[in-house]
Amino acid sequence: MRARLPLPFVAQLKHLMPRGLLGRTLLIMLVPLVVVQAIALQIFYGSHLNLVSRRLSGAIAGEISYTVDIVQRLKDPAEREWALQLARNEFVLDIKLEPGAKLLPQKRINILGPEDDDLAQALTERFRVPFTMDWTSDPQSVLIQLQLADGVLDVKAPRKRLATGTIFLFVGWLVGSALLLFAIAAMFMRNQVRAIRRLARSAEAFGMGRDVPPIRPEGASEVRQAATAFNRMQDRIRRFLAQRTEMLAGVSHDLRTPLTRLRLALAMLPRTEDLRDDVTEMTADVEEMERMIGGYLAFARGEGIEQAESVNLALILDDVAAGARRAGTELEVNVPAELTLKLRADAVRRAITNLVDNARRHARHVVLAAAAQGRSVQVTVDDDGPGIPADKRESVFRPFESGSSGGTGLGLTIARDIVHAHGGEIVLEDSPMGGLRARIRLPV
Repeated sequence: MRARLPLPFVAQLKHLMPRGLLGRTLLIMLVPLVVVQAIALQIFYGSHLNLVSRRLSGAIAGEISYTVDIVQRLKDPAEREWALQLARNEFVLDIKLEPGAKLLPQKRINILGPEDDDLAQALTERFRVPFTMDWTSDPQSVLIQLQLADGVLDVKAPRKRLATGTIFLFVGWLVGSALLLFAIAAMFMRNQVRAIRRLARSAEAFGMGRDVPPIRPEGASEVRQAATAFNRMQDRIRRFLAQRTEMLAGVSHDLRTPLTRLRLALAMLPRTEDLRDDVTEMTADVEEMERMIGGYLAFARGEGIEQAESVNLALILDDVAAGARRAGTELEVNVPAELTLKLRADAVRRAITNLVDNARRHARHVVLAAAAQGRSVQVTVDDDGPGIPADKRESVFRPFESGSSGGTGLGLTIARDIVHAHGGEIVLEDSPMGGLRARIRLPV
């Protein structure tokens, strides 16, 4: 069976992964690069460098062993000095003998690299006597002391004969090349991601109904293709909205002409006892038809060509409340003095007016409230009416699905379209007043 990683480890690994495209792409490029260079370093360090270091250490230990053998065979001090001088000249070792001296214990200090370990191993194999090494006192030499039977042998070996400087050059090349490649990749990927982010911002702004200029295609061919497709989509949507608005405006005009003639004809009829009730009812029907035509036109027009700008939402809500009070509605307003955000004022006024009108048709008391919540503003319309069952709250947002008699079935539809066009959301909930709550969230 194939082994699987534990779920907590996978979740933690996903949590550590970068969220953005730039970070993930650079991680995908950096991890294989680091792994490859680590393998190359291990191959070099584990084979070539160790082999060279062992050979250099073995050569030094062999030269010292050869010198010690000669010195121990000679008993005359002059001959011993001649042998030590010969070793200095031939082996380039500063070597001398201290007769009768005793080797003092010394703490070994490890250095970076295998040189000290390899030299210690070579001396151990060559000599069966105590010895010490000092790699830190002299930056140019390595100080070696060996305890012989008749004294201490001091050897000062040149560090360059033991150190393999290529390791630092190799590590520097690995790190430098990795950083250079990473910087180049980050620079190019940043340009590609910048184009994608610009496309995302433009799409978000256009989805919220803002006037977005065409995007200049740049970056990789796929990103250019996406930007070009977005520009074409934007043009098609604008043409479609303009054509739909013009068509509905023409239909509305054509329908209002005969309705106007009917209104004039009804106004010219004599107000006799027999006709007064009929004329009143027919006049109300004509007004209802005009109101329905206006609602259909508003639904088709959507938000029109109005551009978003920074406005005080509190002033809009006060205007809506004033209109509802003029219509005889008992309405309470709980709104702070300042709620500034970027939106289309007329469209938002229409959406909230539709919600308030829907509430006042079914309730005696309505409460309009608003408050800032983090990076959004929440607007609520509460009433004490009968409310709407939970299983029917989604259906009332559909066009022509009026929840009451006398409505066009477009009020909530228009309100939701406007809120969604601003990047917000609208939901229907149970109200603390016992009726229905319409809650709107608008991003700041």
